[in-house]
Amino acid sequence: MTPADGFTNVRQKMVRNQIEKRGIENPDILAVMRKVQRHLFVSPEYRKWAYDDKPLPIDKGQTISQPYIVALMTELLELGANSKVLEIGTGCGYQTAILAELAKEVFSVEIIAELSEAAEARLNTLNYHNIHFKKGNGYYGWIEHAPYDCVLVAAAPKRTPHRLTQQLAEGGRMIVPVGTDLQDLFLLKKRAGKVNTTKITGVSFVPMTGKP
Repeated sequence: MTPADGFTNVRQKMVRNQIEKRGIENPDILAVMRKVQRHLFVSPEYRKWAYDDKPLPIDKGQTISQPYIVALMTELLELGANSKVLEIGTGCGYQTAILAELAKEVFSVEIIAELSEAAEARLNTLNYHNIHFKKGNGYYGWIEHAPYDCVLVAAAPKRTPHRLTQQLAEGGRMIVPVGTDLQDLFLLKKRAGKVNTTKITGVSFVPMTGKP
């Protein structure tokens, strides 16, 4: 059971009202969303809004995603205890922590060095030991550790990066927001070497940077 931290009640309310009511049913994801302390991933001036139904600013012009979108993207990956996950866009590390609670290993790539370093320090302090960090261009993924059972992209490219689908294992799943001003969240499934794509919903993410 998660110890009281001053935000316990509001975090439980967040899960009930923002996540369960919108149809997220996976009990493991609901438990992790209740457990991980989102307020620790934002700067002190934003902590009073940490569990609101909206994204929030973090350093370097980036954002921490809306809690429901974090839960939705995680559920769509269908993670298992032995899953190896590639995350593109470490950011503040909140989504990374959610993935690490559910998967065996997370390989997280962040193009902004300061964000990567801060997230690594934060997640080490929180005793996550199954996360590997890389500073680099997310369009290239992390080929040395491919293939991955799941790929989660937390920034929006103009089109799905081909190198990332190549690093997806047979039977794997990838979730990615695609577009510029108007974006859609897509679920990709690799079956028999082919990638099938399903549009999920409209979203709003920061643009993916780096050269494709």
